[in-house]
Amino acid sequence: MAENKTQPTDRPVSEFLDAVDHPVRRADGWALHDLMHDVTGQPAVMWGPSMVGFGRYHYRYASGREGDALAVGFSPRKTNLALYGLTIAPGAEELLATLGPHKRGAACLYVTKLSAVDTDVLSELVRIGHHHMTTVEHTP
Repeated sequence: MAENKTQPTDRPVSEFLDAVDHPVRRADGWALHDLMHDVTGQPAVMWGPSMVGFGRYHYRYASGREGDALAVGFSPRKTNLALYGLTIAPGAEELLATLGPHKRGAACLYVTKLSAVDTDVLSELVRIGHHHMTTVEHTP
């Protein structure tokens, strides 16, 4: 069975974040790093070449395929900040309604800049997202 393409790496998170070209995206990346570390109590780990994750969870598909993924995390992309693990926990919908400007993908939350969203709401999304991803059995 094929392994998940996105695996944790040994690359230092600081090396990755310091190399982000756009100064606002770099600063937002460091701010997200600190926020997610403070809320989860977990160290930051690079997952693949561009995702910073905090904690992990195990998933198992009905087909029998299984693996591990980051519990919550982010990627400072050129056009936005992609945030992972924050949209499916119970209570997330209500919080997302008060977050501020954002877009949603299948499993991601996209924010153009951190200063445009309510960081208290974001912290709560991280808290409930991390708790949900690390305490509930996941069978997508």
